[in-house]
Amino acid sequence: MSGMWPTLTAALLPCDVASLATRGLGDAVCDPESLGLQQGTPRFLHEGPTMSTTSYLMRRRRPRLGARKRRHLSLSLRLSHSPVSASHNSSSSSSSSSSNSRFDASSGHAVTDTMASRPSHSRQNSASNGAGSNNDHRPLQPSSLRQSHTPASRRGSSQGSDSSASRQADASPASSNGSRGGAQAADESTPLIPADGDVEDRRRDPAHPGICTHGTFSPRPSSPADGIFAGRLEDLAGSETTTGEAPSGVLDTAMSNILGTDDWKLWIKRRIRTKKVSQSRELAQQAGFRFTPMMYLAYYIPFFNWIGQYQLSFLKGDLVASLTIASFYLPMALSLASNLAHVPPIHGLYSFVFNPLVYAILGSCPQMIVGPEAAGSLLVGTVVQQSVDSGGSDEDNDLLHAQICGVVAGMAGATVLIAGLARLGFLDSVLSRPFLRGFISAIGFVIAVDQLIPELGLADLASEQGVSHGSSIDKIRFIIENTGEVHHLTFAVAGISFLVIMICRELKKRLEPKFPSVVFVPDRFLIVVASAILCAHFRWDKKGVEVLGSVKSATGGLFAFRWPFQLSHMRHIRAAMSTSFLIALLGFFESSVAAKSLGGSDTIQGMELSANREMIALGVANLVGASFMSLPAFGGYGRSKVNKTTGGKSPMSSVFLSLISLLSIVFLLPQFYFLPKPVLSSMISVVAWSLIEEAPHDIAFFINIRGWKELSLMAIIFLSTIFYSLTLGMALGVGISLLLVIKHSTRPRIQILGRIPGTNRFENAEADNPHLEFIEGCLIVKIPEPLTFANTGELKARLRRLELYGTSQAHPALPRIRSQESNRNIIFDIHGVTSMDGSGTQVLEEIVRSYRQRGVRVFFSRGPSKRSHPVWKLMERSGIVALCGGESHFVMDVEEALRWTEYEESISVGSGSSVRESQS
Repeated sequence: MSGMWPTLTAALLPCDVASLATRGLGDAVCDPESLGLQQGTPRFLHEGPTMSTTSYLMRRRRPRLGARKRRHLSLSLRLSHSPVSASHNSSSSSSSSSSNSRFDASSGHAVTDTMASRPSHSRQNSASNGAGSNNDHRPLQPSSLRQSHTPASRRGSSQGSDSSASRQADASPASSNGSRGGAQAADESTPLIPADGDVEDRRRDPAHPGICTHGTFSPRPSSPADGIFAGRLEDLAGSETTTGEAPSGVLDTAMSNILGTDDWKLWIKRRIRTKKVSQSRELAQQAGFRFTPMMYLAYYIPFFNWIGQYQLSFLKGDLVASLTIASFYLPMALSLASNLAHVPPIHGLYSFVFNPLVYAILGSCPQMIVGPEAAGSLLVGTVVQQSVDSGGSDEDNDLLHAQICGVVAGMAGATVLIAGLARLGFLDSVLSRPFLRGFISAIGFVIAVDQLIPELGLADLASEQGVSHGSSIDKIRFIIENTGEVHHLTFAVAGISFLVIMICRELKKRLEPKFPSVVFVPDRFLIVVASAILCAHFRWDKKGVEVLGSVKSATGGLFAFRWPFQLSHMRHIRAAMSTSFLIALLGFFESSVAAKSLGGSDTIQGMELSANREMIALGVANLVGASFMSLPAFGGYGRSKVNKTTGGKSPMSSVFLSLISLLSIVFLLPQFYFLPKPVLSSMISVVAWSLIEEAPHDIAFFINIRGWKELSLMAIIFLSTIFYSLTLGMALGVGISLLLVIKHSTRPRIQILGRIPGTNRFENAEADNPHLEFIEGCLIVKIPEPLTFANTGELKARLRRLELYGTSQAHPALPRIRSQESNRNIIFDIHGVTSMDGSGTQVLEEIVRSYRQRGVRVFFSRGPSKRSHPVWKLMERSGIVALCGGESHFVMDVEEALRWTEYEESISVGSGSSVRESQS
């Protein structure tokens, strides 16, 4: 029997309980030498029992363990709980012995001399222990579960109490000897996150070697000391330096030169000390890895994240994707610049040189490609046309037009950047879907009508008659009146190009599910090359077909830097203010839709999509591009989808696209000379078709759901844009959308509640449930939203309507329906009031004061449970708590409030009757 004791203890118990049974509570780590276990037996890292070890033992089912053996184990475990045994155990590392109880690990015998010193677990003894008795029945090391869930904010409060001090004093003898390294035992006041030295000790103390088979009570493996970012971040920046050591590496040298200090990581850490950063540092320490400033640097500059994860296997896909996008969209950039923005074509290529490169460094969507869009280019063209119409520039002043383009792009970029810094990423939800669909469809229609004039060869005639800057209706009238002047060769080239592109587009759409490689076919690039070769061979330029001609910069040199915000450009800045804002809004919305549709990358880990960081990335990219007078560039879903389907796996495809665009500008510009302009116009017409083709689906959807308000908004924007101008359509759309948002946010959503018969549940009485019960003399009102200055303006009127009619749907012209006696008690269900501002608090205080002056009792149910909650503090400081009658009028649910109303009414009735009796 005695020889079987160590084996039974090791086999039937987890290692922590076996250690408790053999060695006491001082140091519960598996020790195969002391327990007589063989090498390879799993060991358990014990951080404190979560229940009584005796209860734990007796609850586990051990079919093969007899009653006699269970009593033997229970006796040993109770001896291990003895404070006398624990104190003696701390002084001996190989065996447990004392005057009262003793356990011989070598022989397996448990010897009991006397039971007089064993503490009694009665309530009286527990009370005496709490009062400071030496016979403390609690475990010497509290539960690690309790310790791990102690909030960090309660560290100081526990340590300052008398009871906490007495518990520390009681536990100090055993903890000072039995704990590892002389550390004190944990109690209720132990900090959630230990000191750095304790963390390092815990990391250096492994659980046990080999494969663990403990099951539920398995020890957790120690977290890596360097964290999850060690592999890809520390290689870039070296190890974190907290002393004056000189950093190493190229990045360290560069950052040291920029910041003027060698210890640049410490410099960054000192400047990002915020509440959220401090909490993140604590969580990192708790998880077991080191906090480094490179984590935050990699979050806000994702380049440092994905470059460390880049693999050579990604190179082929990124390169092929960038070549495919370049073949599709570089000719498109020439078309957008020359036909829509009315600037030199090279400035369209500039958008693919600078913007994708900057976005690859700062953007949070790995597979998104930024570039010029048709809507933004058209809006730039409207600003250029307004400058020409006002006499501020000549029709052929390419330099001034390029400068205006840079100003518009710079202001759009600055708008997005400021919005990102101000954390206004939610703005993509301000514009409604009908507004965007109506405006984008109108832009597509305007683009299609604009491109009809050069496709028919009527561009020169339109300029002579002054129709080029008119509305779409004027241009349609001009085309109908001058059908006899159409240039047939120009129309044939444009029409054939348009048909070929549309046929290839539809074939790709149908064949892609079965043949995914069809997306690699550069149909538009082949059409551009073929048309240029045919034009040069047959000399279409001498037969009346306009060609692109020499592609050169308006400044005379490539990549001329010109800061857009200069005093000399102030006139253009004022003229482009509203248009730049709309470009920024539409561009960011389209980028947001594209980024959300693409989602995250499977190859790049740790890049989380953030609307605010997207704004910053797009804003910086457009500011850099505007300094070289490029078109505004934002993310597009079409380009990004092509990038993803053709093999693009990382932002390196954007870097390759920038390099290809740069090489095209440097070496391939002369090859664009014979490119026919009708071909470029047909490519723009395909884009216009894609903008319009989604409108019928949305129109059918809103007709099906009877969404007449949405259809009216779409019609207003579309018609005003076509018949007048883009500016009017933009102003009407944004204005109506903002009015709808304001109307929705300022409307109170309070409800009157009724009880479901036979239950204690309350529901909205206006939800067409005729079986709800209404409590006599009580008006139960639910406020399901935070109270702010926006939604409290009509709160008094809505409450008054509920008092008079019992519903907010009644017309105010009706006479009073509810009697005054039905409103003796007002119960507010404020479970949804998670926050309040000053204006909302003031309105609520006025409502409560008005009720109290009329003798109405006011109760609040399901309010904040903690007195430290901001809502409770506002109510207390504003006097609402005192006006109601104290904290007793703030209850946990509506049923409790109803019981309080009955109690107070009974008191008032009793006091009234006693007064009448005394008077009689």
